[in-house]
Amino acid sequence: MTDPLDMELGSVVDEQSGPLLFVTVSGAHLYGFPSRDSDVDLRGVHLLPVEDLLGLSEPDETRSRMWDRDGVEMDLVTHDVRKFVRLMLRRNGYVLEQLLSPLVVHTSDAHAELAALAPGVLTSHHAHHYRGFANTQWRLFEKTGELKPLLYTFRALLTGIHLMRSGEVQAHLPTLLGEVDAPGHLPQLIAAKAHAEHGPASGVDRERVRADVEALHAVLEEARLASRLPDEPTAYDALRDFVVRVRLER
Repeated sequence: MTDPLDMELGSVVDEQSGPLLFVTVSGAHLYGFPSRDSDVDLRGVHLLPVEDLLGLSEPDETRSRMWDRDGVEMDLVTHDVRKFVRLMLRRNGYVLEQLLSPLVVHTSDAHAELAALAPGVLTSHHAHHYRGFANTQWRLFEKTGELKPLLYTFRALLTGIHLMRSGEVQAHLPTLLGEVDAPGHLPQLIAAKAHAEHGPASGVDRERVRADVEALHAVLEEARLASRLPDEPTAYDALRDFVVRVRLER
């Protein structure tokens, strides 16, 4: 099967209605542990015309589309710029990872400007986002025994720790292994994940990984308490001005 990231994805943008500020690749490809049967998660921001916001009908703030392309499942979700920025201000790590993803399918000057404003929404409370995501994925691992949610658990905790310490959003698990003290068995789990998106976590010692996860939760809390990140976003006014200007310019 063709590597999805070697596919020409520019036509995906051409097929969308209305302007797009950016489209990036998220999910397992961004996190650094895709499987040969992984779908391609595309995320981005679209721009609604002013009349859609001022009219009587509810605006289409979130658009989603799924389709198959050359045997690869494609999943595109975009938010209107106002909704996306509101999510940024709600301490939502997902949208920041999408905004700052190095796997760029489509970009613009507005994308670059919004990315430059991203540090102004980072707070110490983003630790709660990553803790909550890790807890959700851990429960899924306990229920299914699949490797994917186990790796998602470790990825979320390590991203949160690194963010609290450095002020940098880093979603790529192999990179994080060089930045944060992590369990030594993670490279083997990453390698195993390459074979199947929903394969079992074969040979994993559940008590061992439970202890590893609990230890990382403690490290995340310590990092939160010691973090120099502010309690509240500092870029609210700049983001408000950005949304208004981008809307009126289009």
